[in-house]
Amino acid sequence: MRRFRVRAYRFVRVIIFALEEINKNFKQFHNATLGFRIYDSCFSTWRAMGSTMQLLSGNKQPFPNYKCQSRFALPALIGDEATVSVEPMAMLLGIYKFPQISYAVTYNLLSDKQQFPSFLRTVPKEEFQALAMSRLLLHFGWHWVGIIGSDNIYFQQPNEWLKSEIFKTGGCINIFELIPANSYGEKIRKVVEMIKHSSAKVIIIYTRLVHAIALMEEVSMQNITGKVWIGGTSWFMSPDVPKNIMRPLNGSIGFMLQKGKILDFKEFLYSFHPSTSPDDIFIKLFWETAFGCKWVFSDSQISLNETMWKTITPCTGNERLQDIDSTLYDVNNFRFTYAVYNAVYAVANALYNMLSCRTISGPFYNGSCAERSAFKPWQLLHYLKNVRFKNPGGEEIYFDQSGDPPARYDILNWQISSDGTNNYVKVGHFDNTAAEALKMVINDTTIQWSSAFSQTPTSVCSQSCPPGFWKAVRQGEPICCFDCIPCSKGEISNHTDVTECTRCSDDQWPDSRKEKCIPKIIEFLSYEDPLGMALAGIPIFFSITTVFILTIFVKKRDTPIVKANNRELSYLLLLALILCFLCSLVFIGKPTAFTCMVRQPAFGIIFSVCVSSILAKTITVVIAFNATNPNSKLRKWVGSKAPVFIVLACSLSQTLICFYWVLVHPSFPQSNVNSQEGKLIIECNEGSLVMFYCMLAYLGCFACVSFTVAFFARKLPDSFNEARNITFSMLVFVSVWLSFIPAYLSTQGKYMAAVEIFAILASSAGLLGCIFFPKCFIIICRPGQNTREHMTGKTQKVART
Repeated sequence: MRRFRVRAYRFVRVIIFALEEINKNFKQFHNATLGFRIYDSCFSTWRAMGSTMQLLSGNKQPFPNYKCQSRFALPALIGDEATVSVEPMAMLLGIYKFPQISYAVTYNLLSDKQQFPSFLRTVPKEEFQALAMSRLLLHFGWHWVGIIGSDNIYFQQPNEWLKSEIFKTGGCINIFELIPANSYGEKIRKVVEMIKHSSAKVIIIYTRLVHAIALMEEVSMQNITGKVWIGGTSWFMSPDVPKNIMRPLNGSIGFMLQKGKILDFKEFLYSFHPSTSPDDIFIKLFWETAFGCKWVFSDSQISLNETMWKTITPCTGNERLQDIDSTLYDVNNFRFTYAVYNAVYAVANALYNMLSCRTISGPFYNGSCAERSAFKPWQLLHYLKNVRFKNPGGEEIYFDQSGDPPARYDILNWQISSDGTNNYVKVGHFDNTAAEALKMVINDTTIQWSSAFSQTPTSVCSQSCPPGFWKAVRQGEPICCFDCIPCSKGEISNHTDVTECTRCSDDQWPDSRKEKCIPKIIEFLSYEDPLGMALAGIPIFFSITTVFILTIFVKKRDTPIVKANNRELSYLLLLALILCFLCSLVFIGKPTAFTCMVRQPAFGIIFSVCVSSILAKTITVVIAFNATNPNSKLRKWVGSKAPVFIVLACSLSQTLICFYWVLVHPSFPQSNVNSQEGKLIIECNEGSLVMFYCMLAYLGCFACVSFTVAFFARKLPDSFNEARNITFSMLVFVSVWLSFIPAYLSTQGKYMAAVEIFAILASSAGLLGCIFFPKCFIIICRPGQNTREHMTGKTQKVART
């Protein structure tokens, strides 16, 4: 014998309540009174089909395809509760376009209007529950979950939808197991063993009620903790859930149909009594179930013997409905009961709209209306599909094109208080009709997790990759299992769990954590830089020193030591050295188009004047010594002809090289973003390295020639001994510039300019020091030696020796 179902009885009571309310409030119902007839399918397909055939034929003995009355006995059918019976019922009723509204079945296939044209429902289809569950997982960041389903046609597809929705949000399935319909004990033990050893902290139980109960009983027996259980509408708030599994469910989260308001229904449920409802054939069975008692004479008229009296409490009729366990009677949570209530009101409103039709403005052929006393089922179905009204609780009720209502769910948290009382606390809701950002709303602060968690639990295969890293999926494993790898040079990630890093623009560089791009440090040899200040001060000092020496030479221009070896060349060389020192300043400061274009040519031309002047002085020494022989052919070059020719020829050649460089391949400023990490170097691009090295090679050749000539002339008489000084100056010059090339090539950024400045200063200072400092020493500190007699005497002494 099947156990009496209190929930089903509550469905009956809400139908009675709704009809009484409608008949009372719809006084303008065109003199019609609504009633009902109850058929109990007992979760049996054949009984449901038999009752449906009775309804269609209008006779207790069904006659398929025959109608024994002039009109249908009832205008619409509300039910059934079980999918297994609703599907064949809907297929049969669809043939006759007979309206049917289910208050509990969520099977998606029933939304197919080709197969089930007259089926509607007041509960959302299963597809939306799968969507809501995936949104819940996404809200908490649970990407590593297990799914336990039932292996039947009505749960396989929803579980596949759930998997698909989880994959869409980037989640992964650690466990996916289906429990068979029968003989499932061994399977459940294996599933629980898998759950125990699973790294997933969140397990979704998307099964039939019987499977959910059996699974949680095994979980309770094995004392598995540290898991968050997520339940579906099929079982989460069922009064049939036994008390022994409530403790393991503490802290779990479930979905239920949106709770609705049925005004005064709670008082109505508490108001009836067996003595006041003699026509209610179920009330005594309900009373016995609710209070655990037994009437002295049950409906079967079997008297209780003395043995049974000792174990069973007799029903007295004095019991109070207010004392019933809240989980049994559940007068505070109208969910499926609310769906039944809305179904009754939907039919009533459709009937009212149909009976209110006015001829000519009707929805049928030629504006006709349905006949009041002989309307067809398809005519009421038309009105039922298009019904839209607000129920007494203020909620708008309507159906979409598939006969489905809006998808709205309450999200509940199973909380057990310290006194052992079980409570379902609403912590959020899902509304598919809301804006995208408001579809899922959860109040995290109201959730009470199980004692195994001190805070909101996490369920991931791998911990999130922080900014600065990217996810590298492990080969052969789900996408939720990955390694965190730092971003490569020049790349960043500013979000968690990115699949690839983003490269910074050329003028930016990652910060130390590689979380954001920051502007690169702009670098060039500036005057504010300590190195730049030093390199600017040195040439100024040497240029002033050179001016001072030039002033001395001008003032002492008639002295022998100044007149020796062509004083005009000395003046020219000093002026060139001043410009050499000053031209190094062009290499300091932010490179511009002008400074880049002129700095190397200026350096090349000025230095060519220096080197050519030195070469001219050296050759002058040689000519002067050899011209003392009366028969020498060099006598005609004595004077200014040779020096002028050498200086003009040598410097003009270098000038032509530099002008060609400027005109054809001019230098220009550029931003170098690759040579140094984190720096944007503003430098001069030489335009043509070939021309740059041609310029240096030209200077090098003349320096070598000067060195060679001076070296061979170093032993000439003392009065013409400047060749020795030139030899040392050229040795310094050549050494500096030979060292410059590898040093220049091995440096980067502002140090390249610094190396070239150093080479210019060192070589110029070498020329100044080796050639002019000894003469200045004699002019200033040994003026007695700056006489022709002294120089001549010294020469004679050297000659005698």
